[in-house]
Amino acid sequence: MKDTGKKGGFRNVIILSIVSFLNDLSSEMIMPILPMFLESLGATGQIVGLVGGIRDSISGLLKVLCGYWSDKTGKRKIFVYAGYGISSVFKLLLGLSKTAGGAVVFSSMERVGKGLRTAARDAIIAESVDATQRGKSFGIHRGMDSAGAVLGAGVAFIFLQFTGLGFSAIIIISAVIGLASLAPLRFVSEPETGRQNAKLKLSLSILPRPLKLFILVAAIFALGNFSYMFFVLRAQHLFAGKWSITAPILLYVLFNIFYSALSVPLGVVSDRIGRQKVLIFGFGLFAVVSFGFAFCNSLLSYIILFALYGVVFAAVDGTERALVSDLAGPDYRATALGTYSTITGLAALPAGIVAGFLWDKSPVYTFIFGGATAIAAIAVFAVLSRHFTGQKAINS
Repeated sequence: MKDTGKKGGFRNVIILSIVSFLNDLSSEMIMPILPMFLESLGATGQIVGLVGGIRDSISGLLKVLCGYWSDKTGKRKIFVYAGYGISSVFKLLLGLSKTAGGAVVFSSMERVGKGLRTAARDAIIAESVDATQRGKSFGIHRGMDSAGAVLGAGVAFIFLQFTGLGFSAIIIISAVIGLASLAPLRFVSEPETGRQNAKLKLSLSILPRPLKLFILVAAIFALGNFSYMFFVLRAQHLFAGKWSITAPILLYVLFNIFYSALSVPLGVVSDRIGRQKVLIFGFGLFAVVSFGFAFCNSLLSYIILFALYGVVFAAVDGTERALVSDLAGPDYRATALGTYSTITGLAALPAGIVAGFLWDKSPVYTFIFGGATAIAAIAVFAVLSRHFTGQKAINS
């Protein structure tokens, strides 16, 4: 893999991907067991939905602030260091929690670290390569991230199934691994961006019109893209005894295998045929998956649906970031990535609240809501398609 000539080049992409791999190994030891850990402490469906929404909203709110701060100071690595470190500390506190209230607080605060690091890290990736390679680069990063997720969820399954370790012990072990993920960061070469003439505005007015319209589309999709925790909990009813805890983790592993395997190929596809086509495919597939979870009740159908859920994330996650990077001006790239993440993150709070409320009525309603919202996002995207067709990156 050749270097692009920019400082750090693909070496930065690879190192940051390794860091994300280790951190996601840590995080994904927690993610598949988190909804069950919350339930074991007495949490209801509404609380689970609230936790999912708060987690994404906290990180989202910080992303634009830290993205602006990163642009303003010209610094990137310090935010990445702080973000990964803070997440690890709150993972440790989560593992020590004995009440649902404590778990809600520490699980939510763990996302402060994500809010600190994400925009600056994504900006390093975007600034280390040319515009024609951004889809591939973000695909590599997301692929390594989800590969760590596969291993992390697999490790959680092994611990629960064969060692007798409880939820708390697994979470504490994950925190130690999270701290180890900081080590490779010292080898990242910070792009020479310098201080940017960025101004913090709590509006979209400083962003190009095509980018503002795309963020609107992404926000609509985010309103129905509720927490993965509901998919894990939905799978529990198919199993009895110990397998009601461990089998959903295996399905979550399957989700991450497909996410990991297809992130790079779909990133490359988005470079070649356009981001919009890949995103519409991802949105449409999410609608199919949601309706499938609403109406299908067999193990085979759930195996297929969890695999397709992974394809959705592979198509949407990195491609949305790549399109935001394409549409943003050079002085506002981290701010634009932060704004996108903030708005979609804030949309996660009402998404979680609505999904949790519907869940306590009937899980079917939750998934119908997700599918209908995805269809709405596609419709708006289609109406606005002329603003994106043929759109080139503003600055490489």
